[in-house]
Amino acid sequence: MSIAQINQNGRYTYKEYLTWSEEEKWELIDGTPYMQAAPSWQHQAIIGNIITQFNNYLQGKSCFAFPAPFDVRLPEGDEEDEDISTVLQPDIAIVCDKSRLSKTGYLGVPSLIVEVVSPSTSKMDRVFKFNKYEQAGVKEYWIVEPDGKVVSVFTLQSNNRYGRPETYTEEHKLKISILPDFVVDLSQVFAAI
Repeated sequence: MSIAQINQNGRYTYKEYLTWSEEEKWELIDGTPYMQAAPSWQHQAIIGNIITQFNNYLQGKSCFAFPAPFDVRLPEGDEEDEDISTVLQPDIAIVCDKSRLSKTGYLGVPSLIVEVVSPSTSKMDRVFKFNKYEQAGVKEYWIVEPDGKVVSVFTLQSNNRYGRPETYTEEHKLKISILPDFVVDLSQVFAAI
């Protein structure tokens, strides 16, 4: 199905999502489709630099780092996979339960999500996805801002809400809450831009 056939006011599930053209990138939030814009080279460079550090650390471990395109299907209850109405394409997803990998991504809640914001995705990443990741129970959520070379890290608290973010700049080394012996060097993350 192409963009011309998708009613952006309609409600869809993962079953319909799988029939859409692979040349167009979409996300579903509560059944509402959102088309993704092509990312900038700075966006892609940052993702590449982050994923490289994660992959180097995760070799031989039980967690995996996946860059987009990678379908993260967030169930709201016990619905069947094809009936899920929230399918997101995070820039990076860290998953630690290999048994939940299926089809084109992951069925369940990743341990860590990274989103690199751009002017066209800022509201989506800061509001809609933030709320979905918090509700689903993603333990750690990063919002990376290329222009300011800033990373805001939200960690799920005991009340199942994100607390105030810890904010880091390119001068920092970022310690990961879910991987306590791993540190991301932000000078390397922002080196290319």
